[in-house]
Amino acid sequence: MSIPSPRTPGALRQYMRGQEAPLPASHPLITQFPIFVKPDGGRWFISQVTGNLYLAKAEPEDTGDYYCFTTNHMDIHTKSVFSRANQLTVLSDANPKKSAPKIKVRFPSETYVLTGQTARLECFAYGTPVPKLRWRKVDGSLPTKATPSADTPTLTLMNLSFEDEGVYECEAQNSEGRDSYQGRIIVQARPEWMQVMSDSEVEISSELLWSCAANGKPKPSIHWLRNGLPLKTQDRIEVSSGQLKISHLTLEDSGMYQCVAENKHGTIYSNAELRVQVLAPDFHVSPVRRLIPAARGGRVAIECRPRGAPKPTLFWSRGTELLTNSSRVTVTPDGNLLITNISRVDEGKYTCFAENYLGKANSTGILSVRDATKITLAPSNADINQGENVTLQCHASHDPSMDLTFTWSLNGAPLDPEKVGGHYQRLRSKMTIGDLLIMNGQLRHAGIYTCTAQTVVDSTSASARLVVRGPPGPPGGVVIKDVNETVVELGWSQGYDNHSPIGKYTIMGKSLLMPGWKQMRTDPPTIEGNAESAYVVGLLPWMDYEFKVIASNVLGSGEPSMASPTVRTRQAAPSVAPSGLGGGGGDRNELIITWTPMAREYQNGDGFGYILAFRKQNAPVWLVERVAGEDSSRYVYNNQSLSLYCPFEVKIKAFNRMGEGPFSQTAVVHSAEEEPSVAPLRINATALTAFEILVSWDPVENRRTTGAVQGYEIRYWRQNVKEAAADRVRTAGLETTARVSGLRPVTQYYVKVLAYNSAGTGPPSPRTSVTTKKPPPNRPPGNVSWRTDGSWVTVIWDHVKALKNESAVLGYKILYKHEGQHALKVLEKSRRSISLPLPKDNSYVVLEICAWGDGGDGPPHETIVSRDSGTGMMVQNKAPRLRLCHTLPSAIAVLLPFIGLREL
Repeated sequence: MSIPSPRTPGALRQYMRGQEAPLPASHPLITQFPIFVKPDGGRWFISQVTGNLYLAKAEPEDTGDYYCFTTNHMDIHTKSVFSRANQLTVLSDANPKKSAPKIKVRFPSETYVLTGQTARLECFAYGTPVPKLRWRKVDGSLPTKATPSADTPTLTLMNLSFEDEGVYECEAQNSEGRDSYQGRIIVQARPEWMQVMSDSEVEISSELLWSCAANGKPKPSIHWLRNGLPLKTQDRIEVSSGQLKISHLTLEDSGMYQCVAENKHGTIYSNAELRVQVLAPDFHVSPVRRLIPAARGGRVAIECRPRGAPKPTLFWSRGTELLTNSSRVTVTPDGNLLITNISRVDEGKYTCFAENYLGKANSTGILSVRDATKITLAPSNADINQGENVTLQCHASHDPSMDLTFTWSLNGAPLDPEKVGGHYQRLRSKMTIGDLLIMNGQLRHAGIYTCTAQTVVDSTSASARLVVRGPPGPPGGVVIKDVNETVVELGWSQGYDNHSPIGKYTIMGKSLLMPGWKQMRTDPPTIEGNAESAYVVGLLPWMDYEFKVIASNVLGSGEPSMASPTVRTRQAAPSVAPSGLGGGGGDRNELIITWTPMAREYQNGDGFGYILAFRKQNAPVWLVERVAGEDSSRYVYNNQSLSLYCPFEVKIKAFNRMGEGPFSQTAVVHSAEEEPSVAPLRINATALTAFEILVSWDPVENRRTTGAVQGYEIRYWRQNVKEAAADRVRTAGLETTARVSGLRPVTQYYVKVLAYNSAGTGPPSPRTSVTTKKPPPNRPPGNVSWRTDGSWVTVIWDHVKALKNESAVLGYKILYKHEGQHALKVLEKSRRSISLPLPKDNSYVVLEICAWGDGGDGPPHETIVSRDSGTGMMVQNKAPRLRLCHTLPSAIAVLLPFIGLREL
């Protein structure tokens, strides 16, 4: 069904729907809170062409009053208007009938659009279920510029071009059938100039030809105007579409001309002014050159270009002699004078005379004959190796009254010897010498070098060939001639030898396993320079390769060839066995076997997998299992009769589509084991410092378990903390002592020790307890000072007094550091000074002094000591430092190599 709309051209139309429950008549619209109609799954459509509202499948809840809301956007304001109410009543149907689609909104069969504009095609269909719409271009693919999509009622094509022209189809489809409609978009264009005319100044009695051309669709028609009036073919005027020709121009032909191109979409103009000139001959603008130098034995052309309209008649004289054409003298049709094979007798005054019916004029120049420029020492052919230098000589003679310049070219292209950092340099010793130095010659510098010596009147040239010998060029056309499992036959064509015979070839290759190019093994091992094929051997089966060929001669190796096509070697059975065979652990009644997956280079083919053979130790029969997949690394054998920690002999091999490889060495793997059943005994925990304890225990005997003990786990927790929150430390092997650090000072800890294996942990040991010591004083020694005595320095500090909550000071540690060497000295409590050796040079030493006791080491005082006596200072050094005061046990003194220490 459709609801008609009031006609408002160019307006945006929307529909509103009032509430289903009617309101009092005194409030017809203000309190109805209208709702704009939305697409709702394709049931509704508002045509922006007709303004009608379409409903594909009406439902009872669609009952209500509908209003058309129309908006016009003006340049300076916007105006909107409501229509009167359109009442819609939808009766309920207990058994709604399904219906095939029927297109009700159709776009025109032909839509004309200009290039750059936007086309909108509307299409909407009735039907139950609601039809789905689809757009397509019948004679091509739907343009990507189509928006918003290809399945909405409106197809929008913006910025149209001629490629978008064609037949477009809208198809509606549901479960009951389909309907379609087609229409053509015809893209046209306004006229656009392809060629325009320009202002012209033309001599009287001559001919004018103007052309203009325009493009557009439909094709524009072209006509001409003069001073606003149409021009047609008559007498001297010939009008032919895009051309205007006027013969025997007169003064009356001067004026403004227009070329006009138009089609139904617009008109464009091209304007130009024609000025017909009438002048007596005049040489003021372009007189004959006053001084005309020419080389003896050469040729000269003397131009004569006076202004004049109509075009004047020209003739020449030498002195008082009128010149006519001869074997050496020619007056060209356009009035220029040519003299060849010049000699001294040709010197003199030459005058050009110009004449038309309006008057006469003349202009004179003097011909001066000079000595010809000659090459006296021409460059010679040269032959060099790549990287060498060579000088090409070029000397010339010339008329001394003129300047002489030299230029060089290579194969016709000019060279720039002045370029900084280039390979060319001009050698200037005299004006008549123009030698060229070629430095570090490369292959690209070979060719024909031409030296040109020139003056303002003539020039002369001489050439020589330079041959540059170098490493060969790249071979061409690398092809794969044959391939098997481990060998590829390559073929190639010989490249340019760069004037030195090719001595040998090298083959480079790469694969997925070789990211860079590497030299390959070949047959024959040395490939002679006249060869054009060879075998690459030692390849991996079922592997992709690329190859390059490099030619070499006595001067070196050349550039590599282009890479060959990628080739894959043929498949073969695996040739090596998998590695890393082991296993164990798992749940009860399980045997777990593990191995390292084989890398791609060892698989040799697709359909890859593994074959496992295993048996109880010394049993007569092997069990065999196949495991598919190259990434497989684990197999679990489950048998309810398996005993705990039962030893199995296991071996493995690989297979692929081509066959099976060799078995690995036999390994012994145990079935699942049981957790240790015995707890460690004789647990002892001793406080080492305020932050560290030492735990020891008696080992658990393996023979008393159904598995092998792998190590021990220490569980420790503070008093008043639940055991479930205990921290844990594991040993890496069967050690029977372990240090536990990171503890709190003066704190009681409970400790238990458990044996563990792959099945888990065993029963815990009896609990023991330990209390950490008081912390060391939290202050470094103070008032550090020193004094020098020859090659020794004496360092003194104040005693550190422990507080009640700190451990007593038992002594001091002094760390001596100089140029990467370290030494540690431990002193008794009574000692508060030490003598140290000074470096032989004027460098300094760094000291760290800290107090130590049962609770550990206190913070250090770091001091820089030099030969100048003074008072030490705390050093804020942010670089990593060796803190032996904190890292060594307080009871141990470590002396590293350096000249000795002495106590006071």
